Amino acid sequence: MLREWFNQVIQYAEALTLAGDYRNFGDVARAALEMTAEAQGIRLSASDVQQIIGGIRSLPAHPEAAKSLDRLKSAGLRIVTLTNSSLAVVEAQMKQSSLQRYFERNFSVDAVRKYKPAPEAYRMVAAELGVPTNQLRMIAAHAWDVGGAMRAGCAAAFIARSGKALFPLFPKPDIVGKDLSEVSAAILKAEVVPAR
Repeated sequence: MLREWFNQVIQYAEALTLAGDYRNFGDVARAALEMTAEAQGIRLSASDVQQIIGGIRSLPAHPEAAKSLDRLKSAGLRIVTLTNSSLAVVEAQMKQSSLQRYFERNFSVDAVRKYKPAPEAYRMVAAELGVPTNQLRMIAAHAWDVGGAMRAGCAAAFIARSGKALFPLFPKPDIVGKDLSEVSAAILKAEVVPAR
């Protein structure tokens, strides 16, 4: 049910963007949870909903994340986040995972009021960092995010975790790996790393 709920969250966030509307990602997640529960004939209490929605803030990092991010940062690459969530949620996730030290900055689609994979989100990051989009590389385990970034002019790397696959109608990224460790190693081989 978790996967079905998450798919509904993404689908309706994108539907809001296409319809010219924007709501806080937490509100979208809550509405999608209520819709998913209703479709399954499940009755959720207010505390059930709060516990599930609040769980997004405390998701653990994948085991290889810290070491992989450290390798990228140590090589001189600039690392930022771009999320459909609010900055408050990202800050809570970073505190929980202890990964913030690897990131220069966190970005939220709240700034453009359009959910990824809308091109405005990726272009906003490029503008804020003062670089062209073709100098950005999106790393994600979501085919829609990788595809959206590439359609906006970015390079991409896909983390093909169990149950994840690329969408055949989007361009295929030049880097695909089973986890962030494989992806970061491939990036370091492919990228021209700035001199220190």
